[in-house]
Amino acid sequence: MSRQPARFYFDVISPYAALAFSQLSALEKQLEFEFVPVLFAGLLKHWTMKGPAELPAKRVHTYRHCVWIARQLGVPFRMPPRHPFNPLAALRLLIARGLQRDDMERTFAFIWQEGRDPEHEMDALAARLGEPDWHAATARPEVKSALVASTEAAASAGLWGVPTIEVRGEFFWGVDTLDWVRAFAADPGLLAAEDFRRADATGEGITRR
Repeated sequence: MSRQPARFYFDVISPYAALAFSQLSALEKQLEFEFVPVLFAGLLKHWTMKGPAELPAKRVHTYRHCVWIARQLGVPFRMPPRHPFNPLAALRLLIARGLQRDDMERTFAFIWQEGRDPEHEMDALAARLGEPDWHAATARPEVKSALVASTEAAASAGLWGVPTIEVRGEFFWGVDTLDWVRAFAADPGLLAAEDFRRADATGEGITRR
């Protein structure tokens, strides 16, 4: 059976993206992933939102939640020494190297399993990827413009957060939607069911200004 094309939108700043990435192998019998880097801060700006790490009451809860999810999944997890960090150099390096799956695995592990800071330890991360001259690699105009373009295209298409998996034009956001993705990949008519259509048709109520 041929695999369906899918996109995995990510930013290495997101612990949820790292956790979701660790589980993609279970979906790859059905889906063939294209990896699409986006700048989460750019999505937040587009939608005029704040990230969970920017809300003091939500910040620690979010990090604890990630620890809990990792325990449930049985995967190593360790927060970096500070968060959020600037992910630009790491994202551009992944783009410069062709968005190779092994590179992504090493990068997510560096940050979210070893608990290291990619902004302050780019030399170490680049060495891990076999790209010691990362300054030159990430300074190329086409690399910089690629990240801008992918972020703008994603936002224009309606994507608001990471991780997001796109299958047949439908977005599934969050590490907790992987089973839903699997079900939709197996049943293309899933979202056409009456209860989903009723949810889609729900009108907007009170609007906060």
